[in-house]
Amino acid sequence: MISVIDYGAGNVGSVIRMIEKVGGKAQRVSTARELDAAQIAILPGVGAFDYGMAQLAEKGLVEALNEAALVRRIPILGICLGMQLMCKRSDEGVMPGLGWIDAEVKKFEFDQATRLPIPHMGWNTLELKRENGLLDNELERTRYYFVHSYRVSCSNPEDVIATTEYGGSFVSAFAKDNLFGAQFHPEKSHRFGMAMIKNFLEWDHAE
Repeated sequence: MISVIDYGAGNVGSVIRMIEKVGGKAQRVSTARELDAAQIAILPGVGAFDYGMAQLAEKGLVEALNEAALVRRIPILGICLGMQLMCKRSDEGVMPGLGWIDAEVKKFEFDQATRLPIPHMGWNTLELKRENGLLDNELERTRYYFVHSYRVSCSNPEDVIATTEYGGSFVSAFAKDNLFGAQFHPEKSHRFGMAMIKNFLEWDHAE
């Protein structure tokens, strides 16, 4: 059973439906007690960084998430804002992030010559940087759906598993031990997103 964390800032229903499409079973969790029983979790998210962290704190989920990620070390996948909340901080706000990954979230900034719209919204591809349990060679250069105005910058290159080009290269997926993050929305990325979710679920069972 996959626990999808509902903290008032994510496409929980869409993620659950995607999990069910690949043959998994999912449940919505929104309390620390429910999260304490989770064996594998997904932290989705849309919206602003400070709002997301405030919602997690208000619902008493920060301590339970830290316990799950760092002590029990269950597999956790962060999606879009969920990925960014795993980082130390964001240009978008003043609240500290969960800090599981040595990374910062920075705003897209382009010069006059580039003139790309913000947010980065629509379909784009990935370039894999190393082997990992989330993405494989068959999923490289396939299309994924993005919508975000801020990008992750990892301090440790070994944490980066995929990058994407948008006025320069940015981190579109990372992995460290039991933690994964995807800047794109697999639940909106059709068969490619389904394949990635399937990899995540099977990675868990293989451990």
